[in-house]
Amino acid sequence: MEFNTQSQAKTPILDALSACAMRSHAAFYTPGHKRGVGIDPHLSSLLGTAVFRADLPELPSLDNLFAPTGVIQQAQQLAAAAFGADRTWFLVNGSTSGVIAAILATCTDGDQIILPRNVHQSAIAGLILSGAVPIFINPEYDADADLVYSITPRAVTTALRQHPDAKAVMMVYPTYQGVCGDLQEIALITHQLNIPLLVDEAHGPHFGFHQDLPPSALSAGADLTVQSTHKVLGAMTQASMLHLVGNRISPERVSKALQLVQSTSPSYLLLASLDVARQQMALHGEQLMARTLQLASLARDRISQIPGLSVLEPAFTKGFLALDPTRLTVNVTGLGLTGYEADEILDREYAVVAELPSTQHLTFIISLGNTAADIEQLVQAFTSLSQQKLPQSPDASVQPVSPGAASPGSATRTFPGFAVGTWGIQQLSWQDVSTRWKEELMHVHPSTFIVHPALSPREAFFAPTETLPCEQTDARVGAEILCPYPPGIPALMPGEVINLATLDYLKQVVALGGKITGCSDPTLKTLKVVRH
Repeated sequence: MEFNTQSQAKTPILDALSACAMRSHAAFYTPGHKRGVGIDPHLSSLLGTAVFRADLPELPSLDNLFAPTGVIQQAQQLAAAAFGADRTWFLVNGSTSGVIAAILATCTDGDQIILPRNVHQSAIAGLILSGAVPIFINPEYDADADLVYSITPRAVTTALRQHPDAKAVMMVYPTYQGVCGDLQEIALITHQLNIPLLVDEAHGPHFGFHQDLPPSALSAGADLTVQSTHKVLGAMTQASMLHLVGNRISPERVSKALQLVQSTSPSYLLLASLDVARQQMALHGEQLMARTLQLASLARDRISQIPGLSVLEPAFTKGFLALDPTRLTVNVTGLGLTGYEADEILDREYAVVAELPSTQHLTFIISLGNTAADIEQLVQAFTSLSQQKLPQSPDASVQPVSPGAASPGSATRTFPGFAVGTWGIQQLSWQDVSTRWKEELMHVHPSTFIVHPALSPREAFFAPTETLPCEQTDARVGAEILCPYPPGIPALMPGEVINLATLDYLKQVVALGGKITGCSDPTLKTLKVVRH
């Protein structure tokens, strides 16, 4: 379907859902609350009653997500035209289901797939389910800024030369911080070999709707891209889309793969939100993005002038071709804080909540839903934080602490020694933690660790396992994902040989306020390993 403004004004799913919700009838179908009648008042008092009247199953007039011939098919065709795809699928299980389906649609057991180390953990789930063997490429890494960029065309070329039988290449575009690599050049490289390029574009569904934004993955040459419509556009949480162009990937295989990972009871609230989000961007996308870019520029300019803070700007270096200007990444180390500490303070004292804290930074998403008042509150919070912290900086007031020492009356917290390969435990005061200690951690990232795969992710996932104390797992084969979250980038994956450098890093992330997901013991006192 070609783009047509008159057609794009339509909202087939929303219209059908509205008609069903407003129709008076006796309901003898799921869900059990029967259009809100059975909902507990505690919930209806928060959400109202209209949302439950629209919480309907796949009634005949509402179509079928797995075999659409009616309003869902029409809505997906309109979305394909709006986003520049040949075919689009609506996702009610988030981009996670789309990434898994992309791998299932292109790889079978034993096939090789080339992908960056900084893939989302959903890609690892795709490897486990498909049996595909990962060929990982380390993305470019800025040690000083502790930021991971993208993979480079040269790295992709090298990987394809070494693994000519690879069935697909996957790329993250953009990263969580909005960093974009040279997707267009990588697409040219893969297409010369007739290898499909899969893109995790979860954070880029707004690309292509304004000339000052990076190009969309499809316009840059991707064969398949997965977008989290809910992350930056007007859809509800968990609502995403998968777009396909060309003939390198079978649409039938995509449909079959999605049936494995999507619910057979899709929420029409999510589907309708995708329908309306598409209409909103198709009709008003450029205007909405112009306003969003203006707010982002205002925030960037004002925060960059606050003492002790710096803002990520385009680097135009390897793995960093462009930056999404609506992503605001602020380095807070000039205030003597980690990103985790700053995040806690901003939330608790200023009611400002960031998207992603990390060791050095806070990343903020500025989208069509933000207002000038939001930007003012953010700027004022950082201004106050700077005034609060800078009188105690630079490091003259922060003295290194001897092992076992703590300031009188201050709370203590346990920190692992930061020397690689050690498990010495020190009792350090949280307030008096050495700035040098923080800097040691800030200049390490799991993408730089050398890991050795012993088994495929699938083999390790299904292998017999045992649980051991962490200090006894060196050189053992891991059986679970160790993933600092957000942004969900695995540091150690099932089937890889465990090394203490990686575990030291993860323990320090926990000590500084981060969280590790994917493992059975988030404290990292124990780990699951493949049984000998």
